[in-house]
Amino acid sequence: MKMSEMNKQAIQNGETFLGIEFGSTRIKAVLIGPDHTPIASGGHDWENSYVANIWTYDTAEVWKGLQDSYQKMAASVKEQYGLALSKIGGIGFSAMMHGYMVFGADDELLVPFRTWRNNITDQASNELTNLFNYQIPQRWSIAHLYQAILNKESHVSDITFQTTLAGYVHWKLTGQKVLGVGESSGMFPIDVETKTFNQTMVDQFNTLVEAENLPWKLEDIFPQVKVAGEDAGVLSEEGATLLDPTGTLEAGIPLCPPEGDAGTGMVATNSVAKRTGNVSAGTSVFAMVVLEKPLEKLHTEIDLVTTPSGHLVAMAHSNNCTSDLNAWLDLFSEYSGIMGFEISKNELYSKMFNLALEGDHDGGGLLAYGYLSGEHMTHFEEGRPLFVRSSNSNFNLANFMRTHLYSALGAMKIGMDILMKEEKVELDEMLGHGGLFKTKGVGQKIMAASLNTPVSLMETAGEGGAWGIALLASYMKNKAINQSLEDYLNEKVFDSQQVETIAPHPKDVQGFEMFIKRYKEGLPIERAAVNYLN
Repeated sequence: MKMSEMNKQAIQNGETFLGIEFGSTRIKAVLIGPDHTPIASGGHDWENSYVANIWTYDTAEVWKGLQDSYQKMAASVKEQYGLALSKIGGIGFSAMMHGYMVFGADDELLVPFRTWRNNITDQASNELTNLFNYQIPQRWSIAHLYQAILNKESHVSDITFQTTLAGYVHWKLTGQKVLGVGESSGMFPIDVETKTFNQTMVDQFNTLVEAENLPWKLEDIFPQVKVAGEDAGVLSEEGATLLDPTGTLEAGIPLCPPEGDAGTGMVATNSVAKRTGNVSAGTSVFAMVVLEKPLEKLHTEIDLVTTPSGHLVAMAHSNNCTSDLNAWLDLFSEYSGIMGFEISKNELYSKMFNLALEGDHDGGGLLAYGYLSGEHMTHFEEGRPLFVRSSNSNFNLANFMRTHLYSALGAMKIGMDILMKEEKVELDEMLGHGGLFKTKGVGQKIMAASLNTPVSLMETAGEGGAWGIALLASYMKNKAINQSLEDYLNEKVFDSQQVETIAPHPKDVQGFEMFIKRYKEGLPIERAAVNYLN
């Protein structure tokens, strides 16, 4: 039977799986067929807003974007196969991790959604890290909650439920207040033995805030933790209408636990087993390594999360990656238009990225900080994008581009050096995904140089987290008895996957080391900009 016929039959029989991920700039829906490859997709562009000193998304935009991406995907199904999408084998939702979403007794949001991008919880982050002897980053949900308590915010006593963006969407569509363990690990530390919130630390937190006389304890307002493969409810009648206002989609479809973009990135790159790692590079950049054993020391630059199965993962996360680089390329595009020659975005990126490879290995002595927002890795509560050069720098376009590509990975590199040089974490290869890798070969070479480790891309890497959460929905429904997520991915999904690997070039590695030394030494320039430029 031809694949198109197999897909059509799967659509008719409700044997497809849908993943929808809320990324920083795009909401994407991916429908996969029996062979786990995408058969239809739809997307919706959106942007966060900076309102009253808070990075946020309006919840109306959440539902608008969800419905738009779903409708575009369903329209693609109709166009390709002549079928209206009414039955699906399973659905999963994923989103940017962390942040602050709290709800009251009427199930309404008490304060606007505070996203991962905010660096406004420094006091809470430090106090909780010291209390737990466990790194609590500023963007984690528990840091936001405790900071709100420290700030004496009036809404805190009214909280009945706290979750993440993925958990919020899942709750509204199913009525279930649950989260996948990987997403949960961005709310609060996980006990990898019990695969739920660390009870000792929960008790410590409750004791810490006892004097506030709050009407709740942490376990009262947190979601239930689920691991990959477990059922997490079904699409309700109200949820089906919310997802598909046309009324075509049937209720009763099972949903897998909602996961964060870290976990879906691991799944999409088949890096959920120990000694594997993946790096997602787009608006932000984070590299993750599945650990064989716990780290020797507490490192405030390193976050500890889990795979969707609950294995411990070390993450080097940077709030900033390609945003400033994209802004420069938009400027070059504007210049081209003024000069009378139009160039497509794809061609512009291809030419400029490849030009970077012609630059000096260290970037010619140039320096840049793409800090559009604050950067916890280097301890900046706010950011100021900067480009700096000395009078004897080798200032040309190739070096300019190479420097901005290096800078996009600079903060992450600092964290990965801690893991690989100090903690001696062993890593066989890194699998990459995200916008940085769209121009063939360039992002891979720069990333390999930064990590001094081979970097691989899979042919499906461009599908990203939406594909990853669709795979988790498929795993929930189709796994064999006691079949681990690692085995399912190896045996059912990636057994024939094409992989392109680029090893680090010694001169590039040396050049990046020279750049990162300059990057660290130049941080006082960024500090001065934050202090004096409004």
